[in-house]
Formats: sequence, structure tokens, C-alpha cells
Amino acid sequence: MLTTAIVRPEHRELLRGALLGILAVALSLVSAATLGATRLQLSGAYLPKALLAFAAGAAVVLLTLPGSHPFARMGAANQVTLARGALVALLAALLGERAAPATASVAVVVACGAMALDGVDGWLARRSGTTSGFGARFDMETDAAFVAVLSLLVWQFGKAGPWVLLSGLMRYLFAGLVVLIPRLERPVPSTTRGKSIAVLQMIALIVALAPLCSPPASSSIAALGLLGLLASFALDVAWLLRQPGRDVP
Repeated sequence: MLTTAIVRPEHRELLRGALLGILAVALSLVSAATLGATRLQLSGAYLPKALLAFAAGAAVVLLTLPGSHPFARMGAANQVTLARGALVALLAALLGERAAPATASVAVVVACGAMALDGVDGWLARRSGTTSGFGARFDMETDAAFVAVLSLLVWQFGKAGPWVLLSGLMRYLFAGLVVLIPRLERPVPSTTRGKSIAVLQMIALIVALAPLCSPPASSSIAALGLLGLLASFALDVAWLLRQPGRDVP
């Protein structure tokens, strides 16, 4: 049980360091959210929304870290992913706020920062010899949340129709498909094609969100990103189904 794992002596140092890192990032998030809310004249709910989104992600990290992280410390790579999670929380808190051009501009800047950090965490993990299943999953789920939030913002700002939400739902629809077809749970090898399409999907949503990009151009760009993502998922599913072996009962 995770609760038992958390109190084990060998996990105390790991969790202590992780908690300190989370608190440091949370303080930075509070400063950024407060400044953003003041400059952009956002609602009083913006800061609580950002903190709630970040706290939810941080709670999952603290619960899963002891049982799946093989090192004594959280590591710089995971700390970078945590910082990306804070940027995603700042973006998520914009949901429900007024769709002003200045807000969209700041959202694009924050999104570009989150995207720039993507890949840094993996590079740090490889350089320091601290790659792990936890780090890879942490990075993947942060990316999935990032794309989901971007797709919601693109829709909220009127840059594309509700179909754009499918971009953010793909990761979770695939997880549902795995329940129906257990053999899809097998790991998919990392490919240049998959990484490239994931990056292009993020770029497409960020460009579509930019104030200077308006419909129908924003819709077309978002649609191209979604088509690429659909093709990539279809290829991965087809590859998994071609692998030998029976479905897991």
C-alpha cells in the first residue's frame, strides 16, 4: 500500500526533499499568479484555482513517488517537470476567466515556457544517470495535462470549435481503450515520429491561441495538429495489435 510505503524510513528522505521542492515551486506559483491576476485583472478565484490544480498534481507525485522512484532523492530532472506542472496549473487557472487578448498573450508566453522546459527534464535525467519509470510517467502525464489545458483554452478563446478538445482527450481515450483491449497496455517504443508529432501538436495549439491568429486560420492550424495526433495514435495502436501474444485476461 502507498500509505505504508510513505512512512517507511528509507522513503523519509525522498519525501522530505520532494516536499521541500514542491513548496519552493508553490511559492513561485503564488507570486506569478498574484502578479498575473493583478496585471490582467483576473477574478479573485484565479490564485485559488492555480493552487488547487498544482496541489492536485503534487499530491499524486507524493503518493506515487516512494513506490516507483528508485533513487534517494527526487532529482533535478523531476524538479524541472514539477516546474512545468506549475506552469500548466497557471494556464489551467485561466479556464473560466475572461478571454481578453492580453490574457491570451500571457497564456502563449507561459505555454512557450512550459514547452521549452519539455525535454530539459529528460536530458537532465540522462546526464545524471537518474532515468526512471517514475520520471518518464511524470513527464508523460504532465505533457498530457498541458495539451488538455491548451485545447480547452483554444476553445474558450473562440479559436476553434469544441472538436479541438479531442486533442486533449486523446491520451485519456487511449487509456480507456486499454481497459477494453488489455494488450494495448504494452509499452510503445519511443520514436522520432511520435516525439515530433507531440511537439507539433503543442506548437499548433499555442499558435492557434495567439492573439494574432484568428479563425479560420486558428481552426485550420489546430485541425492539422489534431490530424497528426490522430494518425500517430492510430499507428501506435496498429503496431501494438500486430505484436504476437494473447490479450492479458
